[in-house]
Amino acid sequence: MKKTALVTGGAGFIGRHLCSHLLSKGFRVVCMDNFITGSKRNIEEFSGCSDFEFIRHDVTEYIDFPGRLDYVLHFASPASPADYLKYPIQTLKVGGLGTHNALGLAKDKKAVFMLASTSEVYGDPLVHPQSEEYWGNVNPIGPRGVYDEAKRFAEALSMAYHRTHKVDVRIARIFNTFGPFMRLNDGRAVPNFIWQALNNKPLTVFGDGSQTRSFCYISDLVDGIYSLLMSGFTGPVNLGNSDELTILEFARRIVRITGSRSEMVFEPLPQDDPKTRRPDLSRARKLLGWEPNVSLEDGLFRTIEWFRAEIVSS
Repeated sequence: MKKTALVTGGAGFIGRHLCSHLLSKGFRVVCMDNFITGSKRNIEEFSGCSDFEFIRHDVTEYIDFPGRLDYVLHFASPASPADYLKYPIQTLKVGGLGTHNALGLAKDKKAVFMLASTSEVYGDPLVHPQSEEYWGNVNPIGPRGVYDEAKRFAEALSMAYHRTHKVDVRIARIFNTFGPFMRLNDGRAVPNFIWQALNNKPLTVFGDGSQTRSFCYISDLVDGIYSLLMSGFTGPVNLGNSDELTILEFARRIVRITGSRSEMVFEPLPQDDPKTRRPDLSRARKLLGWEPNVSLEDGLFRTIEWFRAEIVSS
């Protein structure tokens, strides 16, 4: 009998790729989304698939699903600064009420529960690279705090359900990820830089560009998520790419790959923007035998070609 997985936020960037991956593994997939930041276009290709079901629903409201579920994967949430600054209360509600409802569903169905957490739980880190043992440096009342604290609360609630109700929990701490199906107006560095470069517009670099990030291609991330889902490990696991570079270096690389005539413009660094971001992947390597395989260069080529086609079609 096919295993059934419910993916909240399944019409979002990562959720869409996760639905596709689960279908390729022979799962029956139930995608749940309210399209605040997700898109119908992301899941159009699954509409004719007998193993795919879409339910439009806001997970901050009670989730009622009559059938059997083996896995509940909670990926619903605004995830880019532009989105959670626009929807601060919705972001807090989906991290709190949404996680509570998804955990309640997993408990009722005796399903494995996976939380899509984030590297943002580390805040502006004082430890580098960031391992799962690091507790973070987060400003709870800053503008970014709505996302950071929503995910920190979601982790705490997931572990409370595990300890109290014996729910089988997985926590994926996801670092910067990129690839096809990101929104053109997502607001994060990858779509911003690519759109600006393809249109020969100046690339907007915040601060002096010396802050660092590490970017993981979406197929690698989804492989890591699936490996974690199938594991028996309950605690948080970092998933991302440990190859680190400055934002300015990253912007210049996109200009080079696109052949753009764009120059750089510098704007003030947003409040509480992390100065460094790089995962310690020791736990993922040891427990899951996982690490990313797609190089930044290769991933950017694929992503830029997808964006190029999107810009032409729009």
